[in-house]
Amino acid sequence: MRMRRELILTAALAVMTVGLQTSAASSEDKSIDQFWAKFKTAVQKQDKNAVAVMSAFPIDMPYGVPKIRNRAQLIRRYRELFSQQANAVKCFADAKPVVDSADSNRFTIGCKDAAGIEVVVYGFAMTRAGWKLKSLDNLNE
Repeated sequence: MRMRRELILTAALAVMTVGLQTSAASSEDKSIDQFWAKFKTAVQKQDKNAVAVMSAFPIDMPYGVPKIRNRAQLIRRYRELFSQQANAVKCFADAKPVVDSADSNRFTIGCKDAAGIEVVVYGFAMTRAGWKLKSLDNLNE
C-alpha cells in the first residue's frame, strides 16, 4: 500500500513538473513574441528612439567594426546597423526568433546579405529591463 502511494505521488509530481516547465516555456515564448513585434515595428517605422530604448549598450558589431556604445551613437549609426549588412526592414517582415538552445535568455534573428545568404545575425538578450538588442554579427567576417 505504501509503495503504491509513493508511486502515485511520484507520478503526480512528475506531471506537475512537466506542466510548470511547459508553462514557463510558453510564457517565455510569449515575452519574446511580444518584444519581437514591438522591435520589428520600430525598425520598420525607422523609430530610432524606440530602437534605442529596446537596445542594451554596448551593441557588439561584426569583426573590425567599433561597438555602438550609447543611444547617440545608435541614432548616428542607425543605417549601419539596419541597412549596411542587410536590409533589416525586408528581413524582419518574415523573420522568426530562434531561441538559443544553450541559453533560453538569448535569441537571434538571421538575415540574408546582398548575395542572398543568411549570414547577418541580430542577437537579443534578456536583461533586468526585459529583452534588448545586444549584437549584430556577419558570419562571413
